[in-house]
Amino acid sequence: MSLFRLCRSNVSRKTPSDYLRFSSRLAHSLGFATVKAEEISGSQPAEVHNLVQGKWIKSANWNTIVDPLNGESFIKVSEVDESGIKPFVESLSKCPKHGMHNPFKSPERYLLYGDISSKAGHMLSLPEVSDFFAKLIQRVAPKSYQQALGEVYVTGKFLENFSGDQVRFLARSFGVPGNHLGQQSHGFRWPYGPVAVITPFNFPLEIPLLQLMGALYMGNKPVLKVDSKVCIVMEQMLRLLHDCGMPIDDVDFINSDGKTMNKLLLEGKPRMTLFTGSSRVADKLAYDLNGRIKLEDAGFDWKILGPDVQEVDYVSWVCDQDAYACSGQKCSAQSMLFMHENWSKTSLLSQLTDLAARRKLEDLTIGPVLTVTTEAMLDHMKKLLQIPGSKLLFGGEELKNHSIPSVYGAIKPTAVFVPIEEILKGENYELVTKEIFGPFQIITEYKDNQLELVLDALEKMHAHLTAAVVSSDPLFIQEVVGKTVNGTTYAGLRARTTGAPQNHWFGPAGDPRGAGIGTPEAIKLVWSCHREVIYDFGPVPQQWKLPPST
Repeated sequence: MSLFRLCRSNVSRKTPSDYLRFSSRLAHSLGFATVKAEEISGSQPAEVHNLVQGKWIKSANWNTIVDPLNGESFIKVSEVDESGIKPFVESLSKCPKHGMHNPFKSPERYLLYGDISSKAGHMLSLPEVSDFFAKLIQRVAPKSYQQALGEVYVTGKFLENFSGDQVRFLARSFGVPGNHLGQQSHGFRWPYGPVAVITPFNFPLEIPLLQLMGALYMGNKPVLKVDSKVCIVMEQMLRLLHDCGMPIDDVDFINSDGKTMNKLLLEGKPRMTLFTGSSRVADKLAYDLNGRIKLEDAGFDWKILGPDVQEVDYVSWVCDQDAYACSGQKCSAQSMLFMHENWSKTSLLSQLTDLAARRKLEDLTIGPVLTVTTEAMLDHMKKLLQIPGSKLLFGGEELKNHSIPSVYGAIKPTAVFVPIEEILKGENYELVTKEIFGPFQIITEYKDNQLELVLDALEKMHAHLTAAVVSSDPLFIQEVVGKTVNGTTYAGLRARTTGAPQNHWFGPAGDPRGAGIGTPEAIKLVWSCHREVIYDFGPVPQQWKLPPST
């Protein structure tokens, strides 16, 4: 019996009571796990392996990952170099362009992935399992336990959303009557076949898992590459998925440096690549891959506080969360706050200062910045403070009494005020809107007659991921939303910039390469293309005669 049929058979034969016993036993023993989050250390380093053609493998090269909190070498990642990509290239080449399944081929796999999602979603809802992944996330991408657990929760809910028949509903087709009897056109969602998924460090479980499952649901064969600093999280998640019935050769998992992965993409020729990360790398990949790519790249995200001031305490708290939760290392983090002058007359700025001061390294409400050094962030701040009228509102210092290694950043939550007129000047704009992937934001102020200046500043931005318009005035909201483009925009009193739950689209707009995440629309857009099949059975008209050439 083939591996696929065996897995499918095992899934379909389990009764509800069998499944409950299975999940209870697995959660208690964490039978899928090869590590214990609390025990990973310099004296007990964890190992991360690669998965290709259904086998977990090691390579001769080991990349040592240091603990972002103390610099201790605590994870060894088996990394494939350029000489070792052949098995991955072969694996991609074995998948045909029409995919592992499609509406005409192996439709039972839609049901298989509904079952896998149901089981995996249930597993992540179990306290032992969710706690394991939350703590593992904390070890490699330090954030508060609540933030890490929230990532696990969203991932579990996503899997629940696509349980049962929901996977096959992603492939729903439509029909249109033709021109004559026997003719009908049908539109189908079609897989690409061999694909690649490349994801960053900041959400080690949510981003790779949601994109990976979307690729699988639609019938693709993915190779997954996660930032080596955090790849241990998805390695463990893949093992959980295998225990939940996923055929072990459906996904390849590679650890490598960027140069090696680029070579794999060029030689393996995936039909589509999903990349989440920096705009610079995204543009290079778009060129190298001749545009066969979907991107969820950088986000210099903005929030506008409208003229109608209300609920200052609540709005202040949301602003603090948007700017500094996860140490600002969210692609949706609040990078620039435009406050109407009415807000300047409230306690908003003093509350933001107090809320930022509450954040402590001890509970990881502020912590290591994994892609920008302390020196680079403080240097950026000094350049901003040279702009006329600029001033430091709070922060601007290195964290005290820490052991974060110097390759990472460690600064207090920071805000710099820059006058709106100065922001728009050509010599300042690029500097002010440079994305600092850490606890750093720009704050500015505008008057009633300066909304157009704000909109001009937004129009000049090149990344349009998330945004927030905090107001209860529908005409104000209409004006701002109608003249902006961000793909995920919150509007209203409770508007925020952060938050990528499973129940709404999260992704940029304004770029034909833009990728979404989480929803059926996102999955269909990113991981399938349209195919039209026109049935034309006849009959041929009676007494048909050969017509003249046309």
